[in-house]
Amino acid sequence: MSLDAITLSVIQAALQQTCDEMDLTFSRAAFSPVIAEANDRSDGIYSAVDGALIAQGSQGLPVFVGVMQHSTRTIIEMISDGRCLPPEDGDIYIVNDPYLGGTHLMDVRFAMPVWRGGTIFCWLSNTGHWPDIGGAVPGGFSASATAVEQEGLRLPPVKLFKKGVMDPEIYAIICSNIRVADQRIGDIRAQAAALHVGQERLFQILDRYGDETVTEAIAELRRRAADQMRAHIFALPDGVYRATAFVDSDGVVDEPLTIALSVDKRGDTLTFDFAGSSKPCAGPMNSVLATTLSSVYLAMRHIFPDVPISAGAFEPLTVKRPEGTFLDARYPRPVSGCAAEVSQRIAEAVFAAMVQAAPDKVTAAPAGSSGNFALGGNDPARGRDYVMYQISGGGYGGNADHDGLSNGCSTIGISKSPPVEIMEQAFPVLYRRYALREGSGGAGKQRGGFGLDYEIELLRGEARASFVMDHGRFGPQGALGGGDGAVNSVTVIRDGKAHVPPHLSKEQDIALKAGDRVKVGTPGGGGYGDPLTRDPALVLRDVELGYYTPEQAAEMFGVVVGDGGVDAAETERLRLR
Repeated sequence: MSLDAITLSVIQAALQQTCDEMDLTFSRAAFSPVIAEANDRSDGIYSAVDGALIAQGSQGLPVFVGVMQHSTRTIIEMISDGRCLPPEDGDIYIVNDPYLGGTHLMDVRFAMPVWRGGTIFCWLSNTGHWPDIGGAVPGGFSASATAVEQEGLRLPPVKLFKKGVMDPEIYAIICSNIRVADQRIGDIRAQAAALHVGQERLFQILDRYGDETVTEAIAELRRRAADQMRAHIFALPDGVYRATAFVDSDGVVDEPLTIALSVDKRGDTLTFDFAGSSKPCAGPMNSVLATTLSSVYLAMRHIFPDVPISAGAFEPLTVKRPEGTFLDARYPRPVSGCAAEVSQRIAEAVFAAMVQAAPDKVTAAPAGSSGNFALGGNDPARGRDYVMYQISGGGYGGNADHDGLSNGCSTIGISKSPPVEIMEQAFPVLYRRYALREGSGGAGKQRGGFGLDYEIELLRGEARASFVMDHGRFGPQGALGGGDGAVNSVTVIRDGKAHVPPHLSKEQDIALKAGDRVKVGTPGGGGYGDPLTRDPALVLRDVELGYYTPEQAAEMFGVVVGDGGVDAAETERLRLR
């Protein structure tokens, strides 16, 4: 059978639309603001043979692209060798074990086989960030954890739904190990509903075009994605490109962790080697292999966004297993920071290496932190416990064409900060400030975008705050002569006294009472190109908008701004110095 181009395109769009509807269903039906408002979730279609990615929702987190591929493959393998019960129609597996193709424990994955004619045609899978999974601290982000058991409940692949009915015993085990358990049923039902919507839409595609035609289209789309990625890589100059990125600390030992990367470009393939990176760490900044691989994949998706999302896009990319480093975490290493923080440092290393080969396509480093802030306590006015999870964006890096985006989402996803109004309705907090972090963008011919500056006050009761963030010691890297973006900052004000975490952006179990406040400044993006070549008119505009002070304009860009605008003579003298 030979597919015509129009049919192939229609099937491709239909598969994409199926995943998009799954995403939309998940967010609309979920209870937790982190899913319902922040969209910290993703849905996709995966091969029944090897779990390879077929399609993923355009509004899902890119970091889950590779992760769910590995997770689905692991489930298939465990079924094959008897470690998992074989599936039946209507079954849905739940799993969050990081070492079985996952991220951290809060990212809970569902997987459901789609049956056609008595055999599995494909798997549907999704991931949702649950606001709590038990463990030492509310929200699961234990900055001082030294073993994965301290981070929460770890689930191997088990059937949460059997023949369409939720298993009450498995559900009871989950509820007995997490906080605010009564609220999880809404997220669980939403996650399952998204898979059922996907199955219904997929059946419509298969009924219209036939199973054989759709199967052929999936294979052809995978082949074309691989060819397109190979063509992009082939256009780059051969060579070995090296870069280094740093994690502030692991939360336990106050020393930086090094990500050392070399990218070997030969013909139409890229080989990524992390040899020389730091050894496994004591704290929760270890990365499991699936997350490390997915971080490389998502970085390349940033560079070549036109390549369709498919397993084929990753075939020309070889990632050597980083054995003996913190980028290949094995049980029982803690991993709560891997998906939200370490993954972004990996992507930053890829950007810093690839900008040497493709300066017109790669940006300077973005903020690269999800700003994980969890607050757990009891609201006396409502008589119930709560776990609040705040994520936040930061500045993007400048690039060859324009300045970086301000207050953009994290590198690993398109999830957004929940609206302030929703958070204030759901939790006993008041946002005292929520604004751009002026001056945080790195200097460059194209400057970096600006981070976020916010302040939250606890209004009622007592609570415990925990942070797992990064870029508090090193700002996002500039590229090709550009300056680094501003570092992340966290300040907790208790009884009027300011407290800065010893690890700058990481600490857990900080006791708060009514009137205490938390202030966070997220990183700005790195600058791109020599700052002294930036158009003085653009610097003047930034000063007039309040993005930089006149003193910062002179120091960072060599532009003298006075009451009458740019002082051309003084600017020339300063830049020639």
